[in-house]
Amino acid sequence: MYTIMVVDDSPFIVDVFVTMLERGGYRTVAAYGGEECLEILKTVTPDLILLDIMMEPMDGWETLERIKENLSTKEIPVLMLTAKQLTPVEAQEYGIYIEDYVLKPITHRELYDAIEHVLNRRQAIKSDVDIARQSGFDAQVISEYARLSKSIDVNKRLLKILETTYNINDVKMRVSEDISRAIKSMETNIKFQEGRLQQIKDELSGTLSKDATG
Repeated sequence: MYTIMVVDDSPFIVDVFVTMLERGGYRTVAAYGGEECLEILKTVTPDLILLDIMMEPMDGWETLERIKENLSTKEIPVLMLTAKQLTPVEAQEYGIYIEDYVLKPITHRELYDAIEHVLNRRQAIKSDVDIARQSGFDAQVISEYARLSKSIDVNKRLLKILETTYNINDVKMRVSEDISRAIKSMETNIKFQEGRLQQIKDELSGTLSKDATG
């Protein structure tokens, strides 16, 4: 059973999501703000953190940075669960730290699907990494493989949110130059990362094939 931490400065919102999660079979830990979240993490290590952005006095982005700066908490996956629309600047600045960005309101099924997607992706990457290590693959390349596998998936999901938010495919909508440029930059970066990931997969596949044939 997975343990999920819910972080929001609204007790009502925390209670709503705790109820939803417990109904879905998850254990829960409640934190009513960024400071309390960081304090609880000194003694509790959840499998995933649902983190709101618009909190006071410490907002979700600052809380996220503090989580990722701490060696004992940096590996905990963080899913941003918020009513705040994502901006291209936030996607570029924080995409490396987060696992997903989910907009409220959200249904039970959407919430469970988002959580399971993050946890399943994490498990799949770990399984691939374990196999690569056992085959004697270079540690630095393995690390790059794990980073790219997560990064591409996260960035694709963030890009989809941005395209929907700013109606990027609607010719009637006038999107500012800055936003349009930032979105195009993300698309280019994703393609570059996909190319590099494919190179690594080809190398890994070759190594595993050699091992299998002796």
